[in-house]
This record gives sequence, C-alpha cells and structure tokens, in this order.
Amino acid sequence: MQNHFTVFLIIKRPFYGFVSTVIFTTLITQHIMKRSVFLSLFFTVACYCLNAQVTLRLTSIPNNTPVNAVLYFASNINGWNPGDAGFTLTQVNGVYQIIIPEGTGTVQFKFTRGSWTSVEGGTNCEEIANRTFSFTGSPQTINLTVQRWKDLCSSTAASNVQVVNNAFVMPQLNNRTRRIWLYLPPDYNTSSKQYPVLYMHDGQNLFDAATSFAGEWQVDETLNSLHASGNYGAIVVGIDNGGASRLNEYSPWNNPQYGGGEGAAYIDFIAQTLKPFIDANYRTLSSPEYTCLFGSSMGGLISTFGAVRYPNVFGKVGAFSPAYWFALNDLNNYISTSTTTISNVRISHVAGQNESGSMVSNINSVSTQLFIRGLVNSNSQIKIDADGTHTEAYWRREFGAAYQWLFPDITTSVRNVAALTNNMRILPNPVQHTFKILDYRVKPNDVISLVSSQGAVVKTWKGNIAANFLINDISSGVYIVLINGQQAGRLVKQ
Repeated sequence: MQNHFTVFLIIKRPFYGFVSTVIFTTLITQHIMKRSVFLSLFFTVACYCLNAQVTLRLTSIPNNTPVNAVLYFASNINGWNPGDAGFTLTQVNGVYQIIIPEGTGTVQFKFTRGSWTSVEGGTNCEEIANRTFSFTGSPQTINLTVQRWKDLCSSTAASNVQVVNNAFVMPQLNNRTRRIWLYLPPDYNTSSKQYPVLYMHDGQNLFDAATSFAGEWQVDETLNSLHASGNYGAIVVGIDNGGASRLNEYSPWNNPQYGGGEGAAYIDFIAQTLKPFIDANYRTLSSPEYTCLFGSSMGGLISTFGAVRYPNVFGKVGAFSPAYWFALNDLNNYISTSTTTISNVRISHVAGQNESGSMVSNINSVSTQLFIRGLVNSNSQIKIDADGTHTEAYWRREFGAAYQWLFPDITTSVRNVAALTNNMRILPNPVQHTFKILDYRVKPNDVISLVSSQGAVVKTWKGNIAANFLINDISSGVYIVLINGQQAGRLVKQ
C-alpha cells in the first residue's frame, strides 16, 4: 500500500494593493521521494515566492523635498492612485524604496508625494513620460532618480503674467471652474493703448514650465521679445484645460472612442462670459478683427469651430496641429451648413508633415470647406513643416511667426489713432535733443508717449508743467507723440 499525503504551503504577501494567497500543493509519494527531497522542494518554492520581486530604489530626490515627506508609487496596478497607502515607499539606510511582488507583463508608474499636483517632473519641470518595468520571473533591483516635484518648481512665467482667477466659474458648463491666466504687454501700465486679445486653450502650457504638461510655449517671452523689437503688443488670456474633461470640452461632437460633445458650451463660455469680463476690466480692442482663438491639437479643432460659430466675435484663428480627425465629418458638415459669414476670418494652420498619416489631408479638407463658405485666400495660411512634431517645443517655435501673420501691421497702430486737437504744435521739429508741446497745457497726470512708426512705445513721461521732453537717447526716425493715448502730432528725430 502506498502512502500519499498532500502538503499545503501558504504564503501571504502584499500584492497590487491587496493581500494575495499563494497555495502550492505537492503530492508526495514515499516510494519515489525521500523526506530530504521534499524539504528541499519546499524551501525552493518558498524562497522563489519571496524573492522573485522588483525593488525600486530612489538614489536621488530633489533637494527641496520636504523633510519627512511620504512618497508614493502610482501605477496601472493600483488604478493610478497617487496617494495609495498600500504603495508607500520606505527608507532603508536613507534611500527611499518599494518592493513590488512578482507579477506578469509591464508596469507603468510614476512617483508622487500624495497627489497629482505633487507628481515628479523633468529637469525643467515638464511632464515626463510614464516610467516602466517588466516582470521577468527573477529578482530585479532598479535604481532611479526624481528630478523635480511639479508643485515645488520655480515659476518661469514673466513678471507681466498673472492669474486672474484660480476658479473662474463657467456657467455654460454646470458651473465648473477653471484657472484663467493673463498676459499684459510690457507697456500696458505706462500707456493708455488698447490691445488685441488672444484667447488660448491649454493655459497650463503657455507661460510656465512649472505647470506645463511637456514644456511651455513661452508665449510671454516671445511676445515680450517682439514688443521690444517694435511690435504693438497683445493681451493673452490663457484658459486651463479641464484635465479629464479636456476632450469633452474641446469637441462639440462625440467621438465614440474618446468622448466629446461639450465644445459648443465651452466656446459659449468664452464668447458670452469670459470675453465680456476681459473687455470690461482691461483695455481691449473688442471687435472680431482684434480677437483670436488659438490652440494646438484638440485646441486647434475647437478654435476653428469657435470662429465658425462666432465669426462676429472671433475674427482670427491659430490652429496648430489640429486634431480634425477627432470629428472630421462633423466639422466639415457644420462648416458647410453654417449660415454665418466667415469672409473676414483669418486662420493660420501650422503642422508637421509626418505628425500623422492624415494631418495634412485633414487640414486641406477643412480648409476647402472654409473656402466654399467664404474664407478668402489671403486670409488663409497653411504652413507644413517637414520637421514639425506634435509637441510643445514645435508649437513654441512657430508661435511668434503665426501671431505676426495673424496681426500684420494691425490698424491698432498709433499711426491711426484720433488726433487730440488740430491746433497742437510740437517744436522744434525736426529735433535733436528736447521738444515742447504747444497750445496744450500738459497736466501732472497726463501720460506722454513717443511711439515708433512700427507701433512700439520707445519712451514715456508723466506730464509736467514745463513740458520739456528729452529725446537725445533715442534713434533717428519718425515718431508719433501721444497724450493719454491720443495723437498729439508727429516728430522727426534727427
């Protein structure tokens, strides 16, 4: 008679956020296995179960990591929970680490300090791609470093960028709230000029590397540089995307795979709520020829839709790498059946030749429908770059040129402002050193500006009774003198 017995080896260990039980059943036949063989098998199985694991070690973390910070492992195996207590890192000899029990497949992950606002970022605070490792069936130790924490990054926004409201209410979207950024031209506080306005989507990516997804556009640096070179200037309103609701808000139509359907309400919010607020509180040129919608990818799609829906509000469009594929037939049908007049709309398409197999053909398809509906050839720019990519870096590179094309020698130029009086005299004229304004008593609160023929404010004074203005430090040329934004006369500097 043979003796059979079954041994159950039960090992409990944390696995993917819960405790799993591994049960090994071994049927031992005394005739073919001695006790020593059995014990050897027993401990081999036990050791394998305990040692086939992945150890992640952080050999370096940012110097500004708070003392006693709790670090977390967020991944596709714990539902991307950024503060999962079952996946906290522990310190071993001063090094943070976590042990992930053996599994199968590939794991995607990032490190956080408990929330997605405090997730790790790249060296310039940009969003980084998901980290990965694959189970191999053998023990692994992987050494890693964290470059920056997103919430502890220093802001790269220029001093003339501000947050208007961190929770601006969007009544058209069930009172959701959104952060609104504002860029004001360098001479905004020293002039009485009115400015065109760009309403730009994905506000997180426009001005500040600390809030950007994968690097910022540097809209502020670009416009500041252009202004210093003589550009008239523009106000930029940045609207943060809604994260999980981004695709829904940036398409008026539903894509069966990705969502959408709230785009009309989102554009209504800009046209009916946000723009009136900006116009009421800042010196804007509010007519459509001075009002632009600008965005990339899905932001390009919603910008084109917005101009067709509201051509009497938005007369300019910047559509970078537009994701027309998301709702191509719906957009084309909407354009073709629209009753609005778009003959005065000006639109710049910019994209990379190899961004996708359909990028260029989709732009051409939508442009054809726009031409049929009345878009004028001279108001359409299609720029396709062989090296263009679907990235913030590419869009950053192209922003300045597209902005200048959209607003070429705009009629906001001081050469076209109304004269203060027909009796104003500026003497001497031509002038080398100083000049006076005659037949007008300059008051202490007046702002006198000297503006180049390109529209750049090159010098500003606060009013004074003597009204003697020194200009020996500016270049020769023809200038316009403004008093409180109104033209006082022309001046020739020798």
